[in-house]
Amino acid sequence: MVVLILENVPVGLRGELTRWMLEPKAGVFVGAPNALVRDKLWEKVVKESRGGGCIMLHSSDTEQRYDVRMWGNCTREAIDMEGLKLIRRSRRDAPIGQNLKWPGI
Repeated sequence: MVVLILENVPVGLRGELTRWMLEPKAGVFVGAPNALVRDKLWEKVVKESRGGGCIMLHSSDTEQRYDVRMWGNCTREAIDMEGLKLIRRSRRDAPIGQNLKWPGI
């Protein structure tokens, strides 16, 4: 299973991805391509994102059973906490006065 989330990317890129995946909501794509197609789609997204943000979650043989890839100007960031990948809002999107420092970081 692959979930691809695109932020502020060209409309043409989104249209291209609909050939391979479903787009249940604008900028969110879901599908089950094999690993080769998944990696080729990721290369295409990274190459054509033009400053937008790209997040891919895909099935993987890890403790969590998935892996996360990020590229560009995303409103979220992946952090590794003792081998687990967690997602948090980027500091630039945090409300004023909110402390995003997590214990142990």
